[in-house]
Amino acid sequence: MTVATGAPPPLPDDAIELAPSALSPAQRVLGGVLRSRELAVGLVLLALVAVTATQSSSFVFGSDGWRSLLVNPSILILLAVGQTVVIVTRNVDLSVGSTLGLTAYLTGRLFVDTGLPTPLVIVVAVLAGAGLGFVNGILVTFGRVPSLVITLGTLYIYRGVFLSWAGSDRINAGDIPDGFSSLGTEQVLTVPVLTVVALVVMGVVGYLMHTSRSGRELYAIGSDPDAAHLYGLPVARRVLVAFVASGALAGLAGVFYVARYGTVSSNAGFGIELQAVGAAVIGGVAIFGGSGTVWGAAIGATLLVTINSALPVLGIDDFWQRAVVGALILAAVALDRVLALRQERRLVAARDLDLGPPPPQAEKPSTSASSGSAS
Repeated sequence: MTVATGAPPPLPDDAIELAPSALSPAQRVLGGVLRSRELAVGLVLLALVAVTATQSSSFVFGSDGWRSLLVNPSILILLAVGQTVVIVTRNVDLSVGSTLGLTAYLTGRLFVDTGLPTPLVIVVAVLAGAGLGFVNGILVTFGRVPSLVITLGTLYIYRGVFLSWAGSDRINAGDIPDGFSSLGTEQVLTVPVLTVVALVVMGVVGYLMHTSRSGRELYAIGSDPDAAHLYGLPVARRVLVAFVASGALAGLAGVFYVARYGTVSSNAGFGIELQAVGAAVIGGVAIFGGSGTVWGAAIGATLLVTINSALPVLGIDDFWQRAVVGALILAAVALDRVLALRQERRLVAARDLDLGPPPPQAEKPSTSASSGSAS
């Protein structure tokens, strides 16, 4: 008879993934970073910049190269961050492009018609975007209609309002105060002001989503809305807040648009909503909700914008530029599916490891033995 020694059995080869408590905190952090989608996308971005710089050094080191490389993604970063907040709840906001255009034109009209100070104009534009997001959230949460349908409808409604209001009119650079238009060119330690603001917004939103209770509830809702509702989470309120946040960031992106380009016409923001969704997905945000980070979405946004400016330098046609973006999106969705299946297998293996082997069952006496003893 074998006597148990009380020592735990040796861990299997993959026990590091199944028993993370066996690792030190530094090892867990390092392992998480090395497995992160953000790191992979960031490395692709750096490789693209490096290859393009070898073909044309002015892409990075030119008089305007470094600044353009940093400031161009700032608008899409804001939209991707807002889109991430919505997508993690298993929804999507397709109206952000129209919201950007409408709030950009509103910003210009406020400067032209009212002469309000710049801070107040920015606040009004952001509140206007939040109001448009509030309409989306109300229709989705209380109308119980899929967000894809609702925001596709409001995309056309907001764009129609924008076209009716603007018509053939446009905001010109001369209509914008110098103090505001200089935001598009000002720098802080060689980093454009618009980029600094976008990164600060990204950091604040990311911090709230990963540390606050309401932020973690967004992920819980996206993972399983029915379970979140049964658990007592305020699902409707959280989804509504997510759409308001997306609209507010789209309004801020409209302000950025005016500061960056100085002019606003009726096609401002046209089609950029798909880029925002693509940036979030490429950055590791699961399209079915429940996972993803805003910094991953920001890196994805930077990668998309850099692709559009780098591939022409490499001599690649416009068709292939769009094909590369499409391939990245398909690869990101496929990778999400693979990682989801892998995580499911890990959870099953971890559950089986915790339960241990089934207890041995007592052998039943054979029928022949029973009959022999009876006779």
